[in-house]
Amino acid sequence: MAIILDRDQGLLLADDEQIGLECPYCSVYAHMTPQSVPEVGDLLQYHPKHVGMVYRCDACNAPVFLRFAVKQFGDTHVELYRNFVELERPKERFAFSYLPKETEVFFREALSCYSNNNFNAFASMCRRSASSAYAQLGEGGRLRAFEEIVIAQDIAGIDDETFAPIKTVLFDADTEDELPILSRVQAGILLEILKDMFYQCFVRRGKLTRALKVRRFFVQENDGDLASSA
Repeated sequence: MAIILDRDQGLLLADDEQIGLECPYCSVYAHMTPQSVPEVGDLLQYHPKHVGMVYRCDACNAPVFLRFAVKQFGDTHVELYRNFVELERPKERFAFSYLPKETEVFFREALSCYSNNNFNAFASMCRRSASSAYAQLGEGGRLRAFEEIVIAQDIAGIDDETFAPIKTVLFDADTEDELPILSRVQAGILLEILKDMFYQCFVRRGKLTRALKVRRFFVQENDGDLASSA
């Protein structure tokens, strides 16, 4: 069922119609309650292509702004498509402290582009982030990173056609002109693949190294205590 904005009855939804998404403020996946809708009379007068509405996050009560495309105009109502665009997206999190400094700068900007729905700018910053990472990994780093994304593709069961733009962004595009135009879905796949690659190449190693250092420290402390008491 489409979403209906009626001149007399306001917002009309099916009995089980609900919107749930990850709140951009509290990062909790929660139900969104309609809070503010536009005047139907104004919509019928001006015939906009899109309509914005404000929802309230049931978890933290913050206002969440969504944009809907108009399906059709009636005499006393406006029908909207159910799909919507989140005007504010939750900030993506990552263990940045384990990344090389330059790679961290590029990847933070990439995530900012993604959160603001600038998917092709996101692709460009992903390419710069990946290139920086290959340089930091040293000789053989590019090949190692490629092996990691091939493993990720296999684990996730992504077919070659869907995965082709991701490979192009991360390995095959030498200039901006060679970057593919990404859809929202492709950008989401690229994000998760790049996060996984960085985790395998930097975060996993950093966490393991830190954990081993802590283990050695406590072993040495215990050995010292035993030697003192002997």
